[in-house]
Amino acid sequence: MLFSYLIQGIGFGLAAAAQPGPFQTYLVSQTLLKGWQRTLPAAFGPLISDGPIILLCLFVLSQVPVWMQRFLYLAGGLFILYLAFGAYKAWRDFSPSVPEPDSGTPQSVLKSALMNVLNPNPYIYWTLVTGPILLRGWRETPFNGIGFLAGFYIVLVLSFMAIILAFGTAQRFGPRVNRMLLGVSTVALFCFGVYQLWLGAVG
Repeated sequence: MLFSYLIQGIGFGLAAAAQPGPFQTYLVSQTLLKGWQRTLPAAFGPLISDGPIILLCLFVLSQVPVWMQRFLYLAGGLFILYLAFGAYKAWRDFSPSVPEPDSGTPQSVLKSALMNVLNPNPYIYWTLVTGPILLRGWRETPFNGIGFLAGFYIVLVLSFMAIILAFGTAQRFGPRVNRMLLGVSTVALFCFGVYQLWLGAVG
């Protein structure tokens, strides 16, 4: 039974990481801007942010309230637009030189965690998809719930790291390609931000 929940966690973790969204786009833009070494810790952001999200969604479980979903879309949209503006400035003032070392690792983890908190997708995902499975497994035995969470987050984090490493290799093709990809991720972040604001406005 534990193996069954572990397999389910692995499958859902892979599906969550493979779905294009603002968090994945944020990882790509940061990789192109700062390099894969300094962006890699951001893959652990969900481990910080998802605890309260899971607890909240297990209480709600059936449906995210309309007012909360609208608030999350609006707040998330504004934050994504803020990230898009930062990516745009980096594209505008792009320099092919290697970024200077700084203490950005803790900051990248915290920023990615904040990005995840303001993203409505984890709330909806944990309420409508994975929450019921986790709750059922935990009621059977806590080991089933722990196995589900372990499979989910191990695969999720490894998949995010693979995304970062994959786009990090783009830097070897030269500054022109790097700047072009950074511009594409800027546009994508802007579109995600506007789209989430629209979802929050129309309710």
